Amino acid sequence: MRWALVKVSLAVTTMVVLAFAVPLGLVIREMARDRAFSNAERQAAAVAPALSITTDRDQLERVVASAGSDSGMAVHIPASGKTAAVDLGRRRAADGDIATVRRLGRASTTEVPGGSTLLQPVALSTGEIAVVEVYVPDSEVTNGLATAWAVLAGVGIALIVGSVAVADRLGVRMVRPAQRLVEGAHELGEGKLGARVPEEGPTELRLAAVAFNAMADQVVQLLANERELAADLSHRLRTPLTVLRLNAASLGDGPAAEQTRAAVAQLEGEVDTIIRTAREAKPQTVAAGPGAGCDAAEVVRERMAFWSALAEDEGRKVRVAGVDRPVRIPVARADLAAALDALLGNVFRHTPEGTAFAVDVHNGEDAVIVLVSDAGPGIADPEAAMARGHGSGSAGSTGLGLDIVRRLAESTGGDVRIGSSVLGGTEVRLWIQLDGRAPVRRGHRGAVRRRRPGRLVSTFNRSRSLP
Repeated sequence: MRWALVKVSLAVTTMVVLAFAVPLGLVIREMARDRAFSNAERQAAAVAPALSITTDRDQLERVVASAGSDSGMAVHIPASGKTAAVDLGRRRAADGDIATVRRLGRASTTEVPGGSTLLQPVALSTGEIAVVEVYVPDSEVTNGLATAWAVLAGVGIALIVGSVAVADRLGVRMVRPAQRLVEGAHELGEGKLGARVPEEGPTELRLAAVAFNAMADQVVQLLANERELAADLSHRLRTPLTVLRLNAASLGDGPAAEQTRAAVAQLEGEVDTIIRTAREAKPQTVAAGPGAGCDAAEVVRERMAFWSALAEDEGRKVRVAGVDRPVRIPVARADLAAALDALLGNVFRHTPEGTAFAVDVHNGEDAVIVLVSDAGPGIADPEAAMARGHGSGSAGSTGLGLDIVRRLAESTGGDVRIGSSVLGGTEVRLWIQLDGRAPVRRGHRGAVRRRRPGRLVSTFNRSRSLP
């Protein structure tokens, strides 16, 4: 926009300067020519009084010498009676031109080599017409013309440069607020809620900045209200959780009672985490710093110990592989546990009792894969199942569990894929990057898949079958 304004100003100013400079240059040239011939007329007029009194050669030579240069002026007196014709000075004009001026009785100019001549008729006392010839060289006609044109060109260039400078300043005044508005929009889109735009510049951009700042304030207020609402709604769960905890405490001893109490305690912890996260508005997904994160194998063993009891009650065969040694991942322990619970909960919720399932952990050089597969009926539309709020299409399926898993994977640069398992049902593959790559956006997960090491993928087919 700035350079477009400068270009327009340059073009317009150049046309205006040319429109005035070209005619003005021609006028200056004509003025220089008129000045030169005016001087020639004054020289010719200085000789005319002497010619009207005498035609003596010696006297006329003195008059010509006093009026101008001998090489630049000539006097042509025709013969009269016994008086012979007299020619003083150097003749440059043709005889025909002199005769024409004498016959017509009016002055004229004619072109000669090196310049022009002014032929001025003068009446003599004898009644004859003498002709005074004044030579005007080209150098005299163009005297001072180059300087005048140079000054004119300098003024034109100064006008052009000045207009470009003014246009540039105006462009900066207009463009900078627009650039700040664009940068503020980008920052706000990237999640920097403190981005604001100075309310300055032209009226339209100033109004746009005011509207942008008002919008940003409203977004911050809406997010704060949403966080408070989430915290308030989560806080409402504490009352029924207290009742559950009291009821669980009265169940006595036994594995089922212990599992129930552990589940209630975990649920209370999750509710507390939701409330804190909503109030603090801080992401809780990716652990930062060297050594941060958790042991994926330990988390899998812990969660499978919880779900195995329920699987035994429902007659499900369970297999766990790849958890015999530590597997460090850059993910918070609570987040990985929530993702595993979401995947395993889907198995129990959407497959019939007695359906077998398996959890495999594969540790590679730059990624860790957690594979959850089952022998259920499978998912007809995996793409729709990954959509938040849609789910698999069955009753009670919202897709929020898989969305939690997807966001966990993408926070590390990985992804989630749904396919068919070797058990005959659904296979959910959670890919967690270890090398700190930028998060993968939805619709571009194939790039990560192409970088996966071949030997890690090849281990899938060797460990997916149940014993």
